[in-house]
Amino acid sequence: MLSDLLTEKKIRFSHDKLSWRDAVTQVARPLLDAGDITPGYVQAMLESIAAGGTYIDLGHGIALAHARPEKGAVRTAVSMLRLAQPAPLLDQPEHAVDLYFCFAAVDAEAHMSAMASLARILSDARTRQALRDAASAPDVIKLITQFEESQ
Repeated sequence: MLSDLLTEKKIRFSHDKLSWRDAVTQVARPLLDAGDITPGYVQAMLESIAAGGTYIDLGHGIALAHARPEKGAVRTAVSMLRLAQPAPLLDQPEHAVDLYFCFAAVDAEAHMSAMASLARILSDARTRQALRDAASAPDVIKLITQFEESQ
């Protein structure tokens, strides 16, 4: 479940105007600091997006930055960065993103389980808006926990 992976330490907020590169680097920072990913994983994400990776745009202003496990995923983990101002992927306005997630999975089973949990939460319009309205990491944790308990 997402609540097992997304802890308060892995949730950040920024009021700065960021580029997409800065946003991806910042959303990955908690995973890097925790040893969940290597610096090579961050580099792989940046290179993939730069090569045309708007595929990480999930719609609704949400992006899911990730790379292949062999690029440096150490443990399955998720982090989140909420931006006050969107950081459009590849500087394309049609890919304006203000809610970035970073996802690392060590194998296919972990990948599918974590992705399914995240998809359920992000497919709910009220929950998406509540994530945007959350003012703190504890607010996000409470929201996700309540959503999971209602399922």
